[in-house]
Amino acid sequence: MVYYGQTSCEQDTERYLDVVKYVFSSYKKEVPLVVNTMGWVKGEGLLLLVDIIRLLSPSHIVQMDVYDWKAMAPLTPQYIHLTPGLYTKGKQQGKCRQMDGSGAEDWTPSEGEEDVSAPEFKLLYVHPEFPRAGVAGEVRVHSSILRDMSILGYLGQLQSPDIGAVLPLHCLVPYQVPFSAVALRVIHTDVAPTNIMYAVNASWVGLCRIPDEIRGQSDGPVLLTQTPVCDCLGFGIVRGVDMEKKLYHILTPVPPEKLRAVNCLLLGSIAIPNCLLVGQHGVEGEIPYVTSDYNYSILGSGKLKKKHFKRRREYAFECDYT
Repeated sequence: MVYYGQTSCEQDTERYLDVVKYVFSSYKKEVPLVVNTMGWVKGEGLLLLVDIIRLLSPSHIVQMDVYDWKAMAPLTPQYIHLTPGLYTKGKQQGKCRQMDGSGAEDWTPSEGEEDVSAPEFKLLYVHPEFPRAGVAGEVRVHSSILRDMSILGYLGQLQSPDIGAVLPLHCLVPYQVPFSAVALRVIHTDVAPTNIMYAVNASWVGLCRIPDEIRGQSDGPVLLTQTPVCDCLGFGIVRGVDMEKKLYHILTPVPPEKLRAVNCLLLGSIAIPNCLLVGQHGVEGEIPYVTSDYNYSILGSGKLKKKHFKRRREYAFECDYT
């Protein structure tokens, strides 16, 4: 597993491809592999998808279209062969016997020509015919809600099965990790070294393992200058930073035997669900990590906002149950 650290790869497509290559390199081909690609299929997203198909060389592609949407051509072997990707080039069209307005999909080589480099896979094209299938804005659950539910389920492993009530963050016992034991890197933006601890505190981090030895130049944190593509052993929350004792306080359900291999913390743009911060029960006075006395004009600051999603409209369709 590799921690990409962002909900979209639009800002760093090169690293996204590097991550895909790194993960795919560990595939032993002993069992079938199913790759669920992302939903970004317009503009550069479609070009990136072409690159990924060329990289993975699948045996089958399942393309699910939506009703009355013609923006994306069928991903036939000919289309993948001829279409340039974001970082790869398509095959130049040779001398053809016939070429009509439909483009690459109907391209056929002349007699005596055989293109051995064309990809070989079977396209399974699914095109629903019922109305409003896949209409944007009418999904049952938004991706941000699913992401929060996944994080909450992961952190649920920190709760004791013998206790009925859910313990808030400040009641859970964290691991103490010395500054010198792990390297630190913010993935999604540039942060000044003097502000790095403000960014790390109360943040969601990937617990990773890099092959390089960690060597601190001073008593401060060990900072990486580039984002590594490396194994991620799990996730955690930096519950606090002790600047006097030079310690990170980290909450994580990763077992201790795996934590011994962790030597890198990667901080991305994935946020801790707001309910974990504002819903800490049993607290008298100010809630930990939450304050209203803050200067919101500071670059990078922001308020915790509640998300209001419109209720999905219901449509009645006549069905034939015979």
